[in-house]
Amino acid sequence: MENLSEALEKLKLASTDSTTDSMESCLDCLLKALASNNTEASMKVQEMGILPMFPNLLNPQSSCTPKVANIIAEVAKNEFMRSPCVDAGLIPPLIQLLSSTDQEVLLQTGRALGNICYDSHSLQAQLINMGVIPTLVKLLGIHSHNTALTEMCLIAFGNLAELESSKEQFASTNIAEELVRLFQKQTEHEKKEMIFEVLAPLAENDVIKLQLVEAGLVECLLEVVAQTVDGEREEDIAQLKTASDLMVLLLLGDESMQKLFEGGKGSVFQRVLSWIPSHNHQLQLAGALAIANFARNDGNCIHMVDTGIVQKLLELLDRHVEEGNVTVQHAALSALRNLAIPVVNKSKMLSAGVADVVLKFLQSEMPPVQFKLLGTLRMLIDTQAEAADQLGTNGKLVERLVEWCQAKDHAGVMGESNRLLSALIRHSKSKAIVRTVIQGGGVKHLVTMATSEHMIMQNEALVALGLIAALDLVAAEKDFVGASLVSVLHRLLSDERSAPEIKYNSMILICAVMGSEPLHKEVQSLAFIDVVSKLRAHENKTVSHQASLTEQRLTAQS
Repeated sequence: MENLSEALEKLKLASTDSTTDSMESCLDCLLKALASNNTEASMKVQEMGILPMFPNLLNPQSSCTPKVANIIAEVAKNEFMRSPCVDAGLIPPLIQLLSSTDQEVLLQTGRALGNICYDSHSLQAQLINMGVIPTLVKLLGIHSHNTALTEMCLIAFGNLAELESSKEQFASTNIAEELVRLFQKQTEHEKKEMIFEVLAPLAENDVIKLQLVEAGLVECLLEVVAQTVDGEREEDIAQLKTASDLMVLLLLGDESMQKLFEGGKGSVFQRVLSWIPSHNHQLQLAGALAIANFARNDGNCIHMVDTGIVQKLLELLDRHVEEGNVTVQHAALSALRNLAIPVVNKSKMLSAGVADVVLKFLQSEMPPVQFKLLGTLRMLIDTQAEAADQLGTNGKLVERLVEWCQAKDHAGVMGESNRLLSALIRHSKSKAIVRTVIQGGGVKHLVTMATSEHMIMQNEALVALGLIAALDLVAAEKDFVGASLVSVLHRLLSDERSAPEIKYNSMILICAVMGSEPLHKEVQSLAFIDVVSKLRAHENKTVSHQASLTEQRLTAQS
């Protein structure tokens, strides 16, 4: 360390008289000390005030520049040295050096900037604002034959791409073409992984998704899948997962998805379809998720149902009733749910036996599977009275729904259970189903659903409760009283924030429960007539008209 102190003193002197030879030997001594004990040597550099000298030494014309940049890169490996590097004003001259043609200068400059800004979003954002992204993309294109420089660029991209503010700048460059071109040249697993690590965060941006598709990334990914699908090495399994996951991510963009669908005739779409019957769980998963992503508009859904995709998904699910791969179950159910959205698909899917296969997963204890199972059934029975009738008389289903209506740890499952319970009543309008729900203990959950923060759920609950009251008030009376239905309706009508349809359906329900003596008494005790009379002046004509009718009914039966 004595030699280092001496060298640093000489460096101070040399930096003022600019004698290159003596400076080179001082820099060599410092690099040697950093290689021997980086932390101690860095502390010495800080202690002796060397950093503020470096901006002047980062001269594009000087032969010492690569060594100075290398020293900065080495000291900045220590977290305690990063702020002093920034304070010494090293970032602006380092960024200027990125326009150098000297490959060693570029490499060491990139390392220095990367280490200074490591793990600091604010400093990385500063680099982005100073225009470092277009410069680095250009460097990657020019020096793609230089392995060390290429790796430096990829590491920088990987760090910067995590910042949302970087995506717009990346999208304005030809990064997609450069990365795909680089990927096509790689044979080593590690190099491909490095590129994958940059592609994944970039592909979260919809503009870049489309650029990557147009640059030919999908073809590269399909090739990786083909090469690794039967591989047993860890690296093959890892590459297969990364490539298929990235493929699914590209399909999350509307434009990129539609470009690859090509009216259902696209070669990529056909290849993805072939993954579903695969023996490989990862490919089954990616295939099902891809179908779910393709099924994001009615046209695609209708085409896919007409070309037999439902059968492939049902066969996949059947294979996983026993095997029980939760991620595959979840993905296949997601795809079926999306396919069931267009009205014309519902009866076709019901005829294909979708409901029967989905019900096989009723015993699942996995909330993600429960959530998608419920959503799929709800989509299937929407406007389908016969299907709602069949499902609603399934005692085991209703029992499970009532159980899941209490799943407070899983809000999604709880919400979907309530919505399906309501949908069974609303679409069947069947007294038998109303009786099954009452006997199963579902009424109180529908009353609670009427107080949901989501208006659509409130409304669905009120319509279902109205049907219960109209079809079998006698059987429901005890549950209505126990769940304080009348108090809930009073709150909804009194609340100025309640939507017009909530107020309207609440009044319909009030009229429906008046035929029950105990409920009638509750209505009278809560002075509903005062609340309802105010609603006669409501700006919504349907609400004001119903308020008049409800007031007449209340008055007549007071």
